[in-house]
Amino acid sequence: MAIKQKVSAKSFSWHRTLGLIGGIGLLIWGVSGLLHPVMVVFGPQPAVFYPPSRPLDLQGIKPIHEIVADAGIASAAAVKIIVSEDQNLLQVTETQDEPRRYFELDSGRELVDYDQDHAVFLARHFLKTDADIRSVQYLTGFNSDYPAVNRLLPVYKVSFERDDDLSIYIYTETNAANGVSNAFKETVQTGFSSLHTWNWFPKEADWARVVLIALFVGSLFALAATGAAMLITIRRKKRLPGSHGWHRIAGYVLALPLLMFTSSGLFHLIQMASMTPQRNLQLSPPVDLTVATFPLHEQWADISKGLNVNNLSLIQDEQGRYLYRLGLAPNRKGGPKTENEIRNARFDGVETTGPARYIDARTGAAHKDGDMELAYQLGERFTGVGRDAVENIQLVTRFGPGYDFRNKRLPVWQLDYGTPVNATIFVDTTTGVLADRVMDSAKLERLSFSFIHKWNFLFPLGREALNGIVSVFVFGLVVFSGIIGLRLDWKRRAQKKKRRDKRKTAPVPAE
Repeated sequence: MAIKQKVSAKSFSWHRTLGLIGGIGLLIWGVSGLLHPVMVVFGPQPAVFYPPSRPLDLQGIKPIHEIVADAGIASAAAVKIIVSEDQNLLQVTETQDEPRRYFELDSGRELVDYDQDHAVFLARHFLKTDADIRSVQYLTGFNSDYPAVNRLLPVYKVSFERDDDLSIYIYTETNAANGVSNAFKETVQTGFSSLHTWNWFPKEADWARVVLIALFVGSLFALAATGAAMLITIRRKKRLPGSHGWHRIAGYVLALPLLMFTSSGLFHLIQMASMTPQRNLQLSPPVDLTVATFPLHEQWADISKGLNVNNLSLIQDEQGRYLYRLGLAPNRKGGPKTENEIRNARFDGVETTGPARYIDARTGAAHKDGDMELAYQLGERFTGVGRDAVENIQLVTRFGPGYDFRNKRLPVWQLDYGTPVNATIFVDTTTGVLADRVMDSAKLERLSFSFIHKWNFLFPLGREALNGIVSVFVFGLVVFSGIIGLRLDWKRRAQKKKRRDKRKTAPVPAE
């Protein structure tokens, strides 16, 4: 009993001491936390989910090696055929950050400075708008509007001349939309970033931002822990009247959620502060384009017979073999059409290509090794260690906590490495890209942030239910409890001041 009373007394004392700073913290992170699901639910979405598609027919085209030779391109990091506005085009990526080059397949004519035009075409495709273009920005680095939480660079920001300031980020290598924004979303995003992550702090004082947020959120965790201890150790037969009673009721509901939010938030803050933001997306080394001389166009009818080919790219494996990769269209029925369906599909992920076939780019012979073998080789290329270090390999066709929607690239191969890499990498065999790398030391924090902070354990209920529970139920009560707690703290301080003033003005007894 004595221990219970001591815990109760200590918890009560600390809870009252932390009341002011904790109440302010509840309001700041409660309101800002509410802004995120509001932004997700009510923010703009693409009007079309899938990228543009068109049957791939290479009969009668100019040989690919002649097209690039005439353009003076001897090597490139990525070579593929993509769907553009009026026709399929040869897309050549010479280096990671330079605009891509495009060539007509039948004539070999280069479409000069077409990368921006292609981005505008994709922007109109995804948004289904004919509005005039206000501006097009080419971004090779992250900024406040396009922070490092994103994965893809370089991207084009295409903005439209509309009252709602509609804009979209386009990644041309995969014909991907990497985020839609408008005036409403930018306002909410600014409010969220300012209140939740304090991004207004100067970079040179980031240490101060981390320390201050840690103190605030740490006090919130202590407030929740002491409140929970009080609920356990102090039992009341009747509900207290007024604010005290409502505060205790809210405590029963919020103690565990608040402990979850604050502990995972602190873990995320410390993990991110200890890591240097990295750009994990990497292209493979340049491929020698002079050796891929097989006349693919002459035998295309036989090569593609019975196959639904939706993309083609040129790659080089670790044995020095040059291969044409024929990506086959996935078997899918229908697709997301409504705004809500598109929103859910964007977060869940839908693969845009199916299995692949390979043929030798020099001889035209069928290549027996498939995607998995190439994934192993890409793993060796990007880690520098042999496949013996791979503990698990699997094809990823949906987004999840380990490889989420920000990557905008499916399917990919996941390779889990033991010593000495101690990381998981994700590779795209279409053009030999390292899509993402997650160190083992960061995996626990990712799981914590996904399931404890963002409550993704509620996914079986559906995304709408998850957003509703987190935003309306939890954050609403957090703010409600914070207001009541601040009111109680203010009344306590006012009464304390009143008693102190009364003592000062009391008459001194005569001796």
